[in-house]
Amino acid sequence: MHIVLYQPEIPQNTGNIARTCAATGSTLHLIKPLGFSLEDKYLKRAGLDYWRMMEYHVYENFEELLERYPHARMHFLSTKAPRSYAQVQYGPDDFLVYGCETRGLPESLLSRVYERCVRIPMVEGARSLNLSNSVAIVLYEALRQQQFAGMLDHGSLTGREDESAPWMDYV
Repeated sequence: MHIVLYQPEIPQNTGNIARTCAATGSTLHLIKPLGFSLEDKYLKRAGLDYWRMMEYHVYENFEELLERYPHARMHFLSTKAPRSYAQVQYGPDDFLVYGCETRGLPESLLSRVYERCVRIPMVEGARSLNLSNSVAIVLYEALRQQQFAGMLDHGSLTGREDESAPWMDYV
């Protein structure tokens, strides 16, 4: 899967999304201008050491991304979209395109791709969800549809936790 952030503004969101991309094997695509430096301490802190585990690319503009992936199947996330993200069948090479935190995707773009726009359902009056949460919600639905191919589907106990933790008395 591919995650595209169009002109992201908040380094912590992008760092969290980078961590999600690393954990899912997804590629992150960042469209300039960015509201931060890729050397930003908050970006690095939010992404922890996951930056080295994931692939990411930076583009001068959206057209540069389209030139690199001319046949990409893209889904555009917007609160203005006509249908839910859950009504879509996702493929393993699909692109999920998200707008910046304060403005979303430009209407000039949305009007050209409206049939490819999807939304996350919310109650009336809610403006939007946090960008990193939105990425995780839709990405994991897409991965679920693909039976989480290539991902671990189980965990294991290591026996390293502190057995004397006070909350253990309540278990």
